[in-house]
Formats: sequence, structure tokens, C-alpha cells
Amino acid sequence: MSTEIENQTFALRSDLHIVRKIWHMGTGCIGLFAYSHFDLSAKTMSWGLLTLAIVAILVEITRLKVSAVNRVVLKLMKPFLRDSEKNSMSGFPFYALGVALSFLLFDEKIAVLSSLFLIFADPICSFFGVLYGKDKIFGNKSMQGAMAGFIICYAITFLYGGYYYQPGLELLVFSIIVGLVGAVSELCSVFIDDNLSIPVVSGLGITLVNNLIPIL
Repeated sequence: MSTEIENQTFALRSDLHIVRKIWHMGTGCIGLFAYSHFDLSAKTMSWGLLTLAIVAILVEITRLKVSAVNRVVLKLMKPFLRDSEKNSMSGFPFYALGVALSFLLFDEKIAVLSSLFLIFADPICSFFGVLYGKDKIFGNKSMQGAMAGFIICYAITFLYGGYYYQPGLELLVFSIIVGLVGAVSELCSVFIDDNLSIPVVSGLGITLVNNLIPIL
């Protein structure tokens, strides 16, 4: 990698990196809005995102092999990238791939819910983890970040589930369990990129819970 690229300063994982979090939530919301507004099918959504993921992976491979391309990409995307992504894959291809797999593998309502977990719980977990994450569970994951993840996933589930099912004890229990599933899916990012682990692991967990307590 060229000295020019090496000398550029980017945000670290331990930074709040608010711009990246806004970008993360904004792009996800735009995607779900387009899905709803244009009345796309789950199949169309999944294949469209898979195509986007493949294109993004090819761009990533190209920039990592060609310094001139990397300089252009880093200059354009600097506000949204971390220092570790200067010479490795960024999170965007995994973001598109994770949501695509969710829509491909799970029921449409569950795919949307697991996508909402990725859009909101991921950056909020990071926000609280960076600010207040003193009690580490394992790796760089903290109890404070995990608690924030649970609360956000629980709240999203309760509001989302209430649209399809009359609020009551069943919805409350469902939301608590699914909130825990969402928090665990974020913790799994110790082993795999969170843009993949959150929609896929939470989608699987929500499917299992929904078979026991049919809300969605």
C-alpha cells in the first residue's frame, strides 16, 4: 500500500464515529423504504441485494489490489470507513449480503424485523459500548453494549409485532425472548462480521421463537 494511503487518518473501532452510524442507519432505512414504497417482493429484494453485494465485493477486491483505485475510494468514503478498512474489506458488502440472505432464507416479516435489528441495534450497541462499556463479556463486547442491544431489539419487536398482533402477554413474552436473540446475534460478531451475524442469526432465532409463539 502506498505511503499516501498509510498516512491517512481514519476513525478507530474505539471511536464513536457518529457519521458512520448515521450512514449505517440511513442507508438501511432508505432500503426498507424503497422495498415498501415500490412494493417489491422478498425475492426481488434478496436478488437485488445479492447483486449489489457481489458488485461491492468486486470493487473491494479491486481497490485492495490497485492503489490508484484505493486512493479514490478512500478519499470518497473516508467519513464512513475505519482505519482497519484501509487495507481490508469494508463492512458494506457484508451489510448487503446479510440483508439479502435474511430475505432469501426467512419469512418476509421476519426478514424485515432482523433487518431492523441490523439497522438500529448494531450502531446503538456500538455507541453505548464505546461510551459506557466498562464490563467486558468477551473480546471487545461489553455488558453495557449488550444491554443496549437487548433494549433496542425488544422495543423494535414490541412495536413491530404490535402492528400484526394485538398487544398482550404473548407479544410481551415474544418481544423479550426475541430481544435476547437480537442481543446474542450482535455478540456473535466476535466470530463473524456483525452485518452478517445480526440479520442471519437473529432471523434464525426469530423463526424458532415464532414457531413456539406465533406472532408474525
